[in-house]
Amino acid sequence: MSLIINHNMMAMNTARNLTNTYSSLANSVQRLSTGLRINSAADDAAGLAIREQMRADMASLNQGIRNAQDGISLIQTAEGAMAVIDEKLIRMKELAEQAATGTYTNEQRLIIHSEFAAMAAEIDRIATSTDFNGVKLLNGNISIAGEGGAWSTSNTWTSTTGLYENSSGWSEAQGIQRDGNIIGGIKIHFGIANERAEDYYFIRVGDMRTSSLGLGASDVAVSTQHAAQLALEQINTAIARKDNMRANLGAIQNRLENTISNLSIQAENLQAAESRISDIDIASEMTEFVRNQVLAQAAVAMLAQANSLPQMALRLIG
Repeated sequence: MSLIINHNMMAMNTARNLTNTYSSLANSVQRLSTGLRINSAADDAAGLAIREQMRADMASLNQGIRNAQDGISLIQTAEGAMAVIDEKLIRMKELAEQAATGTYTNEQRLIIHSEFAAMAAEIDRIATSTDFNGVKLLNGNISIAGEGGAWSTSNTWTSTTGLYENSSGWSEAQGIQRDGNIIGGIKIHFGIANERAEDYYFIRVGDMRTSSLGLGASDVAVSTQHAAQLALEQINTAIARKDNMRANLGAIQNRLENTISNLSIQAENLQAAESRISDIDIASEMTEFVRNQVLAQAAVAMLAQANSLPQMALRLIG
């Protein structure tokens, strides 16, 4: 190499190497400070796209877990109210049994009937007022897909305008839609998409009002011995219907708990996959950081030497 003073090629080469090393050192510092291997699309374009999709899915799954937990809370509210209704039905049966015996007069049965009617009125109050976050639970609003329904011979609530697909949801094709929503039923959405078989199902609760249970004022009374005997049969049917719905709610609660468990596992595994794509190996990156640090220090030292080398030409000029 000629001894020249116009261009210091050694200094230029050293400066270029120092720039590259310093850039790598900056990347290492950024990765070590954030804990992420991918901090921008330039680091790994494909990896970034996959990571962001995984993050979106994880956010949906975690919200789905909260949705399912809210569903359990709703079920517990309805089931708790049914437990109180159970107490009223037991008392009504006790009163009917009392009025059915022949040792009382009809005047005395009228006194018994006053408490009997009060228990029925309390059942109606509970069924009408029980709600979760403003959603009425026991008055039939989330029991049917449209305007009507009835109890089957097996004491299972069946809609007359929409068919249940299974014990926890509608056959949506049969449900009446209003503004794009199925009327009646509570949709619990927990999946990351909108597939009927995978991402949501419905909670249904039978109508617990006395008119639906067959215990309305025009249906049952204990003011006479004969009426009290008939009331015993009707109360037995009402208890069976109530027990059917409580058991159904318990089954759905167990299903939701299993759903939460499955969603938690999915979210955990998805987080692990996202971590493998996005997170940095600290040990490996620290090794690279030290290497770049040493190279940068060496390049700075050599740049100082390269800048001083052209001064040798001055000896020839002097």
